[in-house]
Amino acid sequence: MEVSEEDTKLVKTPSSFMPELRTESAQVSYRFRCPGPGGFQCTLTGLVFVVAQEAELLYRTVQWDESLLQSAGKTPAGPLFNIQCPEEAVCELHLPHCETKDALRYEGLLSVVHISDDGLSILEPLKVTDTHVVVKVPHLSAFGLVWDTVKRFLNIKLPVNGQVLLFVRPPDPWPPVLDVFLLQNNIPVSEVAAQQGDAENIKISADCKLSIGQTYSVHCEPEDVEIQPECAEFYSKYGPNFHPTFEVFLTSDPKKVTVMVQDKKKTEVWKRSFYLPGPRRETVQRSVPAEDSVPAEDSLPAEDRLFLVRTQFINRVSDALLNQLLDKLLERGVVTDDEMQSARTKTRAEKARDVIDTVRRKGTEASSVLIAALYEVDQCLSRVLALR
Repeated sequence: MEVSEEDTKLVKTPSSFMPELRTESAQVSYRFRCPGPGGFQCTLTGLVFVVAQEAELLYRTVQWDESLLQSAGKTPAGPLFNIQCPEEAVCELHLPHCETKDALRYEGLLSVVHISDDGLSILEPLKVTDTHVVVKVPHLSAFGLVWDTVKRFLNIKLPVNGQVLLFVRPPDPWPPVLDVFLLQNNIPVSEVAAQQGDAENIKISADCKLSIGQTYSVHCEPEDVEIQPECAEFYSKYGPNFHPTFEVFLTSDPKKVTVMVQDKKKTEVWKRSFYLPGPRRETVQRSVPAEDSVPAEDSLPAEDRLFLVRTQFINRVSDALLNQLLDKLLERGVVTDDEMQSARTKTRAEKARDVIDTVRRKGTEASSVLIAALYEVDQCLSRVLALR
């Protein structure tokens, strides 16, 4: 199949979008309405949708049936996405891969599986770029990237593009624990984060090269920490469950930590230093008005801070509190009358989701107003969410 000239024009410069998230029982679903024809790339999953018309996309990851793949000589090379959209609205799908340029020289290594009520079919790529595998979409259901099992085994020594993710568990009970995940870089961070409860993701550059079947170990500074296990084998995994590869028990309560990942030859494959999140200093008095901004010591933009606590906010905030916040957001000009009235007609969870996502999308200033307003009307929840 060839890429049509019309499809090429549609995807020439994909527009990035932040989807609406819904998390239920650690399962994340994504939603986005494409405003019209064109290419649209999800900033959380890396998926690119080429659409021919305005359409609403609903998608989520689902579990692979590896026995089904084995009979076809395939093995998962990315998450399996269940995608729903009006028929014929999506004409192309670009799935992110984790291969290096050296591996991409081997023809036939990657293909796409389409799973529907009719069974499993293998789609040959229209094109493989440095980051994505492009396929025509016959009709939407479940799509996932797969390796040819034999070709992947023959090239097992070639590394994949990986990522090191760090999550800090709340220090209760003592000591705080740093969870270290070694994963392929085409696993969405949102999928991993949804399973970590109240643990906080440390935003840090995560890119590295990892080899499937290679043994790795983690080392820390300061050195008076406990790490388990001593070493672990890196293997391909795409959910549904994500468990930490290593656990670091921070017994000395350090403020700054350096984490290094080494292979079995003691070669460093990844190293980063960062400051651990801690209790926020009480720098604001009870009389602080909603228009005050986020304290200067917070290094993350306000909209990113809201994103990190989005799920907790949705689960914890009451309907009465949401109405108070909407009043203050209206007073400050952050939301319009129409936006406020629309939010008030929704259920508590949908209202909470609407409030935090609407404000986040309006940027740092609007997000700062919401953070300050929450502190003014419910200091207890503000502290629980570590927003003040």
